[in-house]
Amino acid sequence: MTATVAASAPASARLVAELTAALGAGNVLHRRDELVVYECDGYVIEKAVPDVVVFPSCTEDVVAVVKICNRHEVPFVPRGAGTSLAGGTLPIGGGVMIGLTRMKRILEVDTRDRYAIVEAGVVNVWLTRALAGTGLHFAPDPSSQTACTIGGNVATNAGGPHTLKYGVTVNHVRGLEMVTPEGEVVQIGGVVEDQPGYDLTGLIVGSEGTFGIVTKVIVGLSRDPEAGRTLLAVFDTVEASVEAVSGIVAAGIVPAALEMIDNLMIRAVEAAFKFGFPVDAGAVLIIEIDGVDAALDHEAQAISEIVQAHHGKVEKAIAWKTREEPEYKGIWKSRKMAFGAIGRVSPTFCTQDGVVPRTALPHILKFMEGVSERCQVRIANVFHAGDGNLHPIILFDDADPDQVRRALQASVEILDECIRLGGSVTGEHGIGVEKLAMMPKLFTPDDLAAMTAVHDALNPDGRCSPAKKIPVGGHCIERTGPGRRAPA
Repeated sequence: MTATVAASAPASARLVAELTAALGAGNVLHRRDELVVYECDGYVIEKAVPDVVVFPSCTEDVVAVVKICNRHEVPFVPRGAGTSLAGGTLPIGGGVMIGLTRMKRILEVDTRDRYAIVEAGVVNVWLTRALAGTGLHFAPDPSSQTACTIGGNVATNAGGPHTLKYGVTVNHVRGLEMVTPEGEVVQIGGVVEDQPGYDLTGLIVGSEGTFGIVTKVIVGLSRDPEAGRTLLAVFDTVEASVEAVSGIVAAGIVPAALEMIDNLMIRAVEAAFKFGFPVDAGAVLIIEIDGVDAALDHEAQAISEIVQAHHGKVEKAIAWKTREEPEYKGIWKSRKMAFGAIGRVSPTFCTQDGVVPRTALPHILKFMEGVSERCQVRIANVFHAGDGNLHPIILFDDADPDQVRRALQASVEILDECIRLGGSVTGEHGIGVEKLAMMPKLFTPDDLAAMTAVHDALNPDGRCSPAKKIPVGGHCIERTGPGRRAPA
């Protein structure tokens, strides 16, 4: 079955009036100067302005908005903090953008059964702060943790530096409340960890808003480790650093986090935060282990020996009891805010999200050097080396059409090589609109047909987050509001 997304007229007076009656004038934006703020998310190359932006404050408000959109046959798309790096919140087809940032309550924290219930607009780090002193934490910690929402984490199945040991968002979600594209409220999963029947929670997490609008999330909480060690290992070359990564994992050590930062990014981060990174290093690894305190010194010594065997040196070794200690927070602030720091060296950048087998890291990094030369763009690297999740940051000026073209070409070449190596085009950022053309390269026609069948069963009219995640054949998507692409 295929469906058609009908073109909507630019924010009709009747549509605006109905939305205003449902939510109140202070929760509805429809003037051009208000809407342009929402023309893109963290993926700045593609832009489209919604016809209306609304801010529901509860699930019932979301239901009302969805039903109004369906009556007017206009598309709608949810948006959290707008930190998506793949155009996941781009309002293709115009229509209504549903901003969930006012749905920001932590509704329940149960430390005995180790779960919390939060609204979709709760910022990830708010939950971390709310759990301080309980001995528990929410493990997924994306680099955008201080801004991204848990609803957005669910949409893209986000991970973060501690994914290597603790897993991604889907491993920590027990249940969801979701408003379907028809405007019905459904409860999926629950507070217990194992629900009978099909894993619909696993289906919804990572669906990028194409199956409905998640309004509440039941998250599982993990115990805080007894202690930890965080090591800063310095290498003359990127190649030596990633060979050390393979050595650590081959030794049977499973770090909580294993991050690589190359020289271009080191210099940007050090200029911004002055943590003490060696600016002449070819690369550094941030290696974190946690668990029972008595075992950690032995494990840290084993890591140091592996680093030395790969021509590196451990320059800092931070022993900690909690993740609130200043030196610990300093090193992770430098890592997690690295993307902001790159603004010091480039007016615009595009962050990719390919994945390769860990043993292919030396090859793909060498390949990216060739891409940088061929496309004449600078590429900085800061990524989750432990699980092969790359984040090459392609630097360019979006005011220069030729630079935009070369940046896009570099992205395609890198992701094509990830596929060739048996990897993926995304580890945690999602497909959004950015990588739609890559999906037929990664999946067979039968794979895509199966995905399309699921999409059309749950989103039959295609109005909810149209033109995202998969290239859905037969869906007619037309821009109805002002939209633009960066010059190319």
